[in-house]
Amino acid sequence: MTYDLIIRGGTVVDGTRLPRLRADVGIRAGKVAKIGRIAPGAAARELDATGLIVAPGFVDLHTHYDAQIHWDPYCTVSSWHGVTSVVLGNCGFGFAPVKPADRDRALLMMTRTEQIPFATMKAGMPWNWETFPEWLDNLARIPKGVNCVSYVPVSPLLAYVMGMEAAKSRPATAAERREMQRLLHEAMDAGACGFSVQRLGEHSLQADYDGTPMPTDCMADEDVLALADVLCERDEGFIQITQAQAGNPVTASPEAIARDLKFLETLAERAQRPVLHNVIAVVDEYPDAHRQAMDWIHDCNARGLRIFGQAGTGRIWFEYTFEDWNLYDFSPPWNHATQGTHAEKLKKLADLAIRQAMKDDYPNFMPAGTGGWIENITVKAAEGNLAGYVGRKIGEIAETEGKHVIDAILDIAVAGDLKPLFKTDSAGPSLTNPQAVAELASDPFVIPGVSDGGAHTKFFSAGSYPTDLLMWLVRDTKTMSLEEAHYHLSYLPAQAAGFLDRGYLRAGAPADIVVYDLEKLRITPEGGHDVVYDYPANEWRRVQRAEGYRWILVNGEMTFEDGEATGATPGQLLRNREVAGTTLGMAAG
Repeated sequence: MTYDLIIRGGTVVDGTRLPRLRADVGIRAGKVAKIGRIAPGAAARELDATGLIVAPGFVDLHTHYDAQIHWDPYCTVSSWHGVTSVVLGNCGFGFAPVKPADRDRALLMMTRTEQIPFATMKAGMPWNWETFPEWLDNLARIPKGVNCVSYVPVSPLLAYVMGMEAAKSRPATAAERREMQRLLHEAMDAGACGFSVQRLGEHSLQADYDGTPMPTDCMADEDVLALADVLCERDEGFIQITQAQAGNPVTASPEAIARDLKFLETLAERAQRPVLHNVIAVVDEYPDAHRQAMDWIHDCNARGLRIFGQAGTGRIWFEYTFEDWNLYDFSPPWNHATQGTHAEKLKKLADLAIRQAMKDDYPNFMPAGTGGWIENITVKAAEGNLAGYVGRKIGEIAETEGKHVIDAILDIAVAGDLKPLFKTDSAGPSLTNPQAVAELASDPFVIPGVSDGGAHTKFFSAGSYPTDLLMWLVRDTKTMSLEEAHYHLSYLPAQAAGFLDRGYLRAGAPADIVVYDLEKLRITPEGGHDVVYDYPANEWRRVQRAEGYRWILVNGEMTFEDGEATGATPGQLLRNREVAGTTLGMAAG
């Protein structure tokens, strides 16, 4: 047989913005061998893709599957929605390098900031590494249903070199800075794709397990720039950074925004490598915010600074109880009130003095990513005497009962023993303007997504963003072309991250492919989440599944058929490599 598999008669959208075409796709030895007309009988198996879209698998640059990939080789929910390659270690969070004695502390760092249960990580992640090269070797060994690459996360790097207390309280010494540079060189030699860092300041939205900032949140500028110097010296790799005010044009002062944007420019100048800036979003109440960010990015690139914006484009919702909620941690009184045991939280949330402090800080509640104004939150589930609140908005309840909105929501939470379930209008900005979101998602320097896959698992499931973009912007509102959508879901993120042979369909490229029915694409459940107990230690998470994907292939092997996993694990660890002298690429190994 000439081919191992033929996908016959589909509409091929190759990811490069070239116009779609009706063609067959022949696959041999895990790669695309031909796109065109292929004679019958040339393969042992054929897939009839008549009426279906055949496109490159999606590339998700912002995930936190570092733990989950050990017990879930498919990195669901992302793979349910057509993602075939993921980048691990975002925001400076991860598990290498970590000394054996510090493993539990490293796990604790992920419990509040990314809401990954400690017991789940402890039970599901067999820890057999210390250094970053050993971490990559571990990723290479374990079965994978998706391809993955990994940043060097800077929080564990700081703690490894300086110790946790010092990493959170002072800049590095010259000797410590040199050691971090040495370890980054070592990691890049082993195949790291670059480094990642979150700098959200003293009052971090994504805090450590005890409510204090993460090590990188207050990291000195020069310590970050010293790591950028390593990438410049090597002329390889890229940087993912969440910079405090730069991504928050809603509540930040113009001076703070200008300061942080200037730092990002300095970072790109020092590194001379791509910088992925998180996060840009459309905010209905501030319609010029995303355009200002886009204008700045265009100006940077015109000046030779390679900065890409990563955009939140998915229509997602937070669903949470006050047993788990922590995404008001940027507010000191809310951080304090939601810390502790179940009994301690109940007591604090009922305390009138603590509540007054929470009310006083309420005007700060609009930073992107926190779920918006509390009055727009709906009571989704409550039992007993509280059942009458279900379906009502907190603002309406507060008005009816003559209460402040904070009292209205906390009275329900406390009376229900922290079990009542609340739902936001959306997770962060109110994504109700498809024209504006399409404008952002189509920008040549903007990558849609920011799925946070594997994180915030008790609140939301943003790994559905590729399906949502195709449904909402391409099919339903026709504000984005199919070619433009696949360029931004696959080709652009792949190229920005150095996956030079992926993100497109062309002879010789690895056969990472999605085949789907655009008219049947659907996210389930619509407008909400299912709760599934599929984590180790009998822990649960909220998920959104997909319908409409007929087949998903990774490196030429079928991983999903009509939404069901096949059991195949053809995913590869892609290690950073230098190809042809100066071209950054990825190689399996």
